[in-house]
Amino acid sequence: MGPKKAVARAISQQAFDEMVQENIDDLGMDPTEALEDAIQTLTLQGVDLSGLVTCVPGESNPVMECLGKLKDDKALPEIVELLDELRVLCEDKGSGNAAIASKNGAVELILSICVKLRDERHRGLASGLSALASVIHDLQSSEIFKENDGPKIIIDILSNEREDMKVLDGCFSVVAAAATGNEVLKESFMDLKIDELIFQILKEHNGGRIPTIYDAIRVILSSDDNRVVASQVFGYARKFAKLGVGGVLVDSLREGLSSPCLISASIALKAVAVNDEICKSIAYSGGIDIILQCIDDSGVLRNVDVARACCSLLSKEVMRTRAL
Repeated sequence: MGPKKAVARAISQQAFDEMVQENIDDLGMDPTEALEDAIQTLTLQGVDLSGLVTCVPGESNPVMECLGKLKDDKALPEIVELLDELRVLCEDKGSGNAAIASKNGAVELILSICVKLRDERHRGLASGLSALASVIHDLQSSEIFKENDGPKIIIDILSNEREDMKVLDGCFSVVAAAATGNEVLKESFMDLKIDELIFQILKEHNGGRIPTIYDAIRVILSSDDNRVVASQVFGYARKFAKLGVGGVLVDSLREGLSSPCLISASIALKAVAVNDEICKSIAYSGGIDIILQCIDDSGVLRNVDVARACCSLLSKEVMRTRAL
C-alpha cells in the first residue's frame, strides 16, 4: 500500500476574515495586499481554502448575495431569476463558486425551495433543479444532498412531472451530479427504482429532449467511487438491460448525426453493455448496423467526436459478439 494522502487543513470563514483584518490593523497593509498575503500564507501552510469567500473587506460576493435573497420568504416573485443567476455562477468551474455555495447551505436551501416549488406547481421548478445540480460538485455536497432526503425528493418529482421536459432534464442533471463518485447514492437511486423510471421515460419521450437522462445512466453505471473496493454497478447494468434499456438506447441512435445527444447516448449504451448476453441483444436489435452507419456519416461530415464515441462503442460490441 502507498503512503496515505495528507489531509488538508481547514480554516473557518471567521478565522480567515480575522487574519485579513489583522494584516490591515496590525501591519498597515491595504485591503488588497492584506487579502493576498493571507491567501498566500495559508496556501503555503497547506490550508484548504475551497469554499471560503476571499473578497477584499467591504466587497460583496455575488454567490452570498444570491443565497441571502433566496433565503428571504419574499423572494418568490423573482425566484426564477435568482436560481438562474446562482446556476450561472456555480457552473463557472474555475471560480470556486459551487464550493462557496455548498459550504454556506446552498444544497439544503435549494432542496427546500424545490420542494416548495413542486408543491405549489410553480414554473420555477426546472430552474431550481438546475441550480441544485450546479451546487452539488463533490463528495461532501452529495452527502449533504443524501442526508436531506434528496434522492427521494428527486424520484418523487420524476414520478409526478412526466410531461415537463425541462423538469425531467433538471431531475436527471441532479441525479448525475449527486451520484458521481458516490456509490451510496447510486444504490439509493437504484433502491428507489430509478432504472424503471428511466426506461419508462425513454419509452414515453424522445431522449433527445431530455439530454441529461443519458448522463444519469452513464454515472449510475460508472464505478467511480474510490472508497469502494467492489462496486455494484455491474449488477445495476444487468438490471437496466433486463428492463430493455439497451434496446431503447439503440433506438435513440437511429436518428444518427441529426440527434444532439448521439455521443451521450452512445456512451450510455456502452455503459449498459457489460456482458456477452447484453451485447448480443444489442446486436440482434440492429445496434451494430446503426453504429456503423453513424461512423460512416461522421466520416463524411468530419465529426471526430461522434466517430470516437461510436468506434469505442463498436469495439466493445465486436469484442463481445465476435462468436456470433
